[in-house]
Parts: sequence; C-alpha cells; structure tokens
Amino acid sequence: MRRIVQNIETPDATAVSNYSGESAMVRRLGALLCVASGLAGIETWSGALVDGKCYAAEERNVNPTVTLTAVDRDRGQEIRYCSPNAKTKTFALVERDSTRFDLDAGGNAKAAELVRKSGKKPLFLVTVTGELNGHTITVDTISAGEPEDALNQER
Repeated sequence: MRRIVQNIETPDATAVSNYSGESAMVRRLGALLCVASGLAGIETWSGALVDGKCYAAEERNVNPTVTLTAVDRDRGQEIRYCSPNAKTKTFALVERDSTRFDLDAGGNAKAAELVRKSGKKPLFLVTVTGELNGHTITVDTISAGEPEDALNQER
C-alpha cells in the first residue's frame, strides 16, 4: 500500500513542477502582451506643421452658398499662409489628404522649439510620433520631415 501512495505522489509532484513552468511562461506572455498593447497606441504622422489657429480660421473661411468647398480650395496656399513663426503657440499637423490634427500642450512646446531652431520657412514638413486622442495627437517626438516640395509630388 505504501508503494501505491508513492506512485500517486510522484505524478502530482511532476504535475506541480510542469504547472509552475507553464505559469512562468504564461506570466512572460502576459507581460509581453501588456508591453505590446502599450506600444500599439503609438502612431506616426507626416505632413505640414501649421499655426493651428490660423489654419482653423482658413478652414472656416468659406462661402456659405458654395457646396463644393473641397474642390475650390487651395490647401497648399492655406498651409503656406499659416506657416508657423516664433510667436506661434498653437500648432496643428496637416497631412497630404488635408486631414488636420491638433497637437497637445507638450507637442506645442516641442513644435515651438523646432520652429525656433529652424527659423522662418514657407513650409515646415515634420514627422510626429505619438498617440491619437480624438483629433489631438499626444506627441512623443517631432522632427523635421521631407523636402519642401513633398506636398506637391505624387506618391
């Protein structure tokens, strides 16, 4: 009878040993998924950096009787007109398809520093990484982007 008890205990000990190995693997996998889900929100956008208030005013500046406003607009001219300068406090990123994203407070500070270092330009092309919250990007990084004629080229 004692021998039977020993045989029963041996498989249980092995099962516990395997379970703790599986548990460690599950914990590692869980940690990896948590890290991956944290990085999943990070995205990258490229486009023109503009004075956010100026560009918003340009978007609102439409003839109320015209229904085809997208056709009649010169977005390139609007982007150049709203090029940021050293006094700009609120920035936005305008993509090639004219989608506008506002920058968060930290992003505005980083953009102001980039504009200050770059000096006056007719067009600021940038690449922004961060997380999108509605129409506002919570900026992680912002850096000078493509050459100035990139918005006019077909890709």
